[in-house]
Parts: sequence; structure tokens; C-alpha cells
Amino acid sequence: MDDTSEPATLREKAYASFTRHLLARDLRPGQFVSQRELVAFTGLPLGAIREIVPRLEAEGLLTTIPQRGMQIAHIDISLIREAFQFRLFMEREAVALFAVNASDAEIAGLRRGHEDMLAQALAQTPTPEMEAKAQNIDWAMHDTFISALGNEIIAKAYLVNSVKIRLIHQERFRIDGRVVPVMREHLAVIEALEKRDPEMAVEAISQHIDNARRLALQI
Repeated sequence: MDDTSEPATLREKAYASFTRHLLARDLRPGQFVSQRELVAFTGLPLGAIREIVPRLEAEGLLTTIPQRGMQIAHIDISLIREAFQFRLFMEREAVALFAVNASDAEIAGLRRGHEDMLAQALAQTPTPEMEAKAQNIDWAMHDTFISALGNEIIAKAYLVNSVKIRLIHQERFRIDGRVVPVMREHLAVIEALEKRDPEMAVEAISQHIDNARRLALQI
């Protein structure tokens, strides 16, 4: 094995572990944390933690404050506006291309998953398990559009922003109680995909993202 591969692997493991704990709400937005505490959370060496701190700072997931330590990204109005603007720019182009290039089978799979979820939400009182499944369906569709671009630079940048979007969801609004409208908004996007209409798809995804943005900005 290359002598340089193990440190790189540890860095990636440390980064993945940090974001996993962040999204699991083990680490909370605005929380102060030390490098030693991150070692305890991730179970990885202090050296690996130290190496990912500059990356986390560059990505806006962590800020080092002199004499206070490291602070997890704080969810504020600026972050919400910037994260949703980035998402809108990326997904409008992605869904337009998906409308043209996706296979009929891919689009049919999206419809099946969303219709099944919608039917379940209409037929029963929502449960935490059902809402968690709906949230995964929601995120998976957006990720599918970006993945289909086959562009690693965009995928990496989108992933960082996706972490921020999911933190915003957790802190400002959740899919709880909103499964039916979210699934219907997604089905409007899927209808446009079935028609192979990029402009209609862009309009539908823009409306969906704007609805989420407005909910996140409510205080």
C-alpha cells in the first residue's frame, strides 16, 4: 500500500464521521466543540481531526473562534438564503438535463416511489417511521438529479451544501406533517420529466425549492 494512502483514508473517515454526527444531531448548530471532543465522537486519531479542521472551515461547517474554540455552523438567515440559492442554481440545470437524458425506467421508478408514499400518507396517521421514509425519498430525488450530471466537481460542492440544507431542515422545519404536500410537489416535477419538458421541470423544481426556502425563513 502507498505510504500516503492511510492518512488520506483517515482524513476521509474523520470527515464522514463528523458530518454523520452532525446530521444525527449529536453535534448541534452553534455548539462549541474541542478537537479532543471530536476525537471522542469519531473514534479517530487527533491528527486526522486536526487535518480536517481547515476543510470544515473552508466549507463553512465549522468556525474557529479565538479563545473560545471551534463552533459548529450556526443556522442564520444568511446561511439559509445562500444555501437555498446555491441549491436552486444547481438543481434547475440538473433537472432540465435529467428531463432530456433520463431513461423512462428511471422516471417510472421515481413515480412509483412517490405515489406509494403519497398513498400511504393519505391512508394513515403519519408515524415517525413513515415520515423518515418520506424524507429519504425527498432527498434521494434531488440527489439523483445531481448524480446524473456525472460531474465530480459539482457533486462534491452540492454534497457540502446538502449537509447545510439538511441542518436547516432539522432546525427550522421538518417534513413532519408535510408528507402529502411534499410528495405532490415532487410528483409535479416527475410529471414534467415524463413529458420530457425541461422548462416545465425547471418551473416545478423552482417552486418546490422556493416553498422550502420560505418555510426555513419563517421565524
